[in-house]
Amino acid sequence: MNNLIVGVKKFFTNKNTVTVVGVILAIVVLYIGYNMRINQAITPVTVPYALEEINPSTQITEDMVGTKEIPSAMADDTIITNSADVIDMYANGDSVIPEGSLFYKRSVVTRDQLPDSIILDYPKGYVLYNLSVDMASTYSNSIYPDNYIDIYLKVQNAESNESGTVSEDRIMVGKLLSNVKVLAVFDSSGNNVFANLDEKTVPSQIIFAVPEEYHILLRKAEYLRAYESEIIPVPTAESLEDEPGDVTLSSEDLKNFINNVTAMTEEDLSYTQQ
Repeated sequence: MNNLIVGVKKFFTNKNTVTVVGVILAIVVLYIGYNMRINQAITPVTVPYALEEINPSTQITEDMVGTKEIPSAMADDTIITNSADVIDMYANGDSVIPEGSLFYKRSVVTRDQLPDSIILDYPKGYVLYNLSVDMASTYSNSIYPDNYIDIYLKVQNAESNESGTVSEDRIMVGKLLSNVKVLAVFDSSGNNVFANLDEKTVPSQIIFAVPEEYHILLRKAEYLRAYESEIIPVPTAESLEDEPGDVTLSSEDLKNFINNVTAMTEEDLSYTQQ
């Protein structure tokens, strides 16, 4: 037994033996590590892919998404690997997702991230209107998206007789529309004023939507330059209600004045007959 122990000690104290053993161990470690990396690279992972071509700004529904296996080496940080992170999202406004394509993170966004997201937020039959504003008319930038505003109209030389013609030099101010929901507030460059609250951004436009009849009234009022017209947004507490009211006309007098001093179209006549 002692002879065996001595022999083992001599074996491991021999420099040549230690070198050979070290080289063998290093080869074994490298071989095992290499095989592990190869196996990790070729082990398949299941990822979502597009079953059909998806156009920009289109909502991605469950029937548009399939799954398939790809080597894990292909599933890098740019690829979405979970179907739940794709369904009910939107194709980016500048991206077409081809049929059979994997979903890339830059090509899939939330609705709020779409550059044209405001067109998804108002009822069918409504029309977008962009109202020019400034710091004063927005109450020092206090009108936010999802707030409700009333629309007032100021016109000069606005006293009219029964025939609709101007008889005196007067100023008329009144509420034209109620319960108008603000969709977005943009600066002069078209950027969302509230995207970065750390920046002092000056509002330039309020975007909202109203029924076509009221949209025509606003456009007519906007172009009443001879009457020095001014469209004025006034914040309300309507957004605090459990069920905010619909957009309504607040003044038949203002409506009649606008129509009396502008040309009536067949579309206008159809609204008056409703």
